[in-house]
Amino acid sequence: MIEVLVEGDAPLAALPGDAGADLRAAEAVTLPPQGRAVVGTGVRIALPPGTAAMVLPRSGLAARHGVTVVNSPGLIDAGYRGEIRVVLLNTDVAAAYDVAVGDRIAQLVVLPVPAVRFVPVASLPGTHRASRGFGSTGAGREGDTT
Repeated sequence: MIEVLVEGDAPLAALPGDAGADLRAAEAVTLPPQGRAVVGTGVRIALPPGTAAMVLPRSGLAARHGVTVVNSPGLIDAGYRGEIRVVLLNTDVAAAYDVAVGDRIAQLVVLPVPAVRFVPVASLPGTHRASRGFGSTGAGREGDTT
């Protein structure tokens, strides 16, 4: 269990066992078609060392209204103490979307983050994948159209 200190309305998981806790809007905003806005949540957190939080879109908001988080995942480092603000984007080309105070606008997921030290080397060890990138893991499979 990771304990996170919270100022403001604590993010809440909708159901037991959910990985994400809902972040709610602390201000009203209208997102014009294809427009974006930074929306405050009124929440400030203190994460323990060795953890980070990710701000992620809500699937229902994206599916029903085309509203998503632009910089997903938004990364919150353990040392950050400011308000969590969410950069929302309305992908709909015709309809505006109104965000009301209290609306669930994103999810917050807290994860352990190992300490990492980057070590410069002349070359990297080989793997089966090597340098094959985007879409390479599905190449050559029957029925694959991507």
